[in-house]
Amino acid sequence: MGRFHRHENGTEHRHADHEHADGLGDHSGYQTGAERIEVLERIFGENDKVASANRAAFAASGVTCVNLMSAPGAGKTTLLRATLERLAGQVRIGIVEGDIETSLDADRLAGLGAAVSLVNTGNGFGGECHLDAPMVGSALPRLPLGDLDLVLIENVGNLVCPAEFDVGEHARAMVYAITEGEEKPLKYPVMFRSCDLVLVNKVDLLPYLDFDLDGFLANLRQVNPAARVLHVSARTGEGVPAWCDWLRDQVATDGSATLACPRGDGDRSAVSTLLRSCCRWGDSNARDTCDPAQRRLRNWCCLAGAEAASLLAGGPAGG
Repeated sequence: MGRFHRHENGTEHRHADHEHADGLGDHSGYQTGAERIEVLERIFGENDKVASANRAAFAASGVTCVNLMSAPGAGKTTLLRATLERLAGQVRIGIVEGDIETSLDADRLAGLGAAVSLVNTGNGFGGECHLDAPMVGSALPRLPLGDLDLVLIENVGNLVCPAEFDVGEHARAMVYAITEGEEKPLKYPVMFRSCDLVLVNKVDLLPYLDFDLDGFLANLRQVNPAARVLHVSARTGEGVPAWCDWLRDQVATDGSATLACPRGDGDRSAVSTLLRSCCRWGDSNARDTCDPAQRRLRNWCCLAGAEAASLLAGGPAGG
């Protein structure tokens, strides 16, 4: 992103503002000016405003949203097919299907009881390699949110950009295929660090591959020690029940605008501190840098804004 970028901890800055002393690399080769900075600021600012609107739309309908990300070919669509088959008649699901071109994945999910809203980023969105909040927002009117419990977003296959954009989700999961190599958490830390759940997929291939599962898990723990891990095979069904149980837990935790504060109504100091670090309250520069426990509080605050605000002696953070 040139001389203006977001760090893994969510902060944004111009490179003229400081020197890097944290091993993040030399970016001095970029010769971009104020115009580029202003454009990127507008992009992220607008995205965050729309993400808040998406989250409000989910809250108004009592819907939980999970953003599912991965590299191309990791098995997201196959896993979603198994998910829809297993949860049919139990959880009312809608799908936002993101791809640069074609309806191939959306077609694979048709006829399984879920409403599917396709977003081709090549159709009016510049062929982007990720979904952002406006793209997801454009898909929501094609879903019957009032009749759903859960919206699953199948993001565009990419281990970089999807992690940088809040789309209004309540939780993030990623599908990682063992065919990708155990070093991926170290090479793509922003993606792995941003996820609540990592689904280690294609474990049915373990006997046939020279793959160091323990090494992968150690690498993952370096960048995201709090992430939950499930071993799955979308092809054989191994681990799919546990994944579906996790989804049910998300619906039970995040799908209501009347949730109780997970830190307790009387804990004003802790709630105030976490609001300031985890909740946007209209601040387009505030980013989600929370661990999963903090993220649950953030989700509650976004869903129950008036109730959360009442916990703060001085009103919402930044207010």
